[in-house]
Amino acid sequence: MSAEPRLDALFQALADPTRRAILSQLARGPASVSDLAQPFDMALPSLMAHLRKLEQAGLIDSHKDGRVRTCAIVPEAFTPVRGWLDEQRAQWEGRLDRLEDYVTRLMKERQQ
Repeated sequence: MSAEPRLDALFQALADPTRRAILSQLARGPASVSDLAQPFDMALPSLMAHLRKLEQAGLIDSHKDGRVRTCAIVPEAFTPVRGWLDEQRAQWEGRLDRLEDYVTRLMKERQQ
């Protein structure tokens, strides 16, 4: 998957507050679907749809052992998001530095 569609899938998965809450739970360690469902007031099929979206984006992995499906976070899946955010931060820091230099120069000119 090329970088842009990969980022799109990641950000789409991260856009939903329920999915972010699920990821927060999984950051503490693997959990069964029933454990993940506990804090949410929703039907199991709805929760499963959220889990599928996270799995399709590569943010979680799941496996079934008997009747229990366990999910775990895939930490390296966040690398493209982190890289994109780092690029954005660098661009904006550069822009803000240039703006600060410009304002400082204007203020000095006004004082003279």
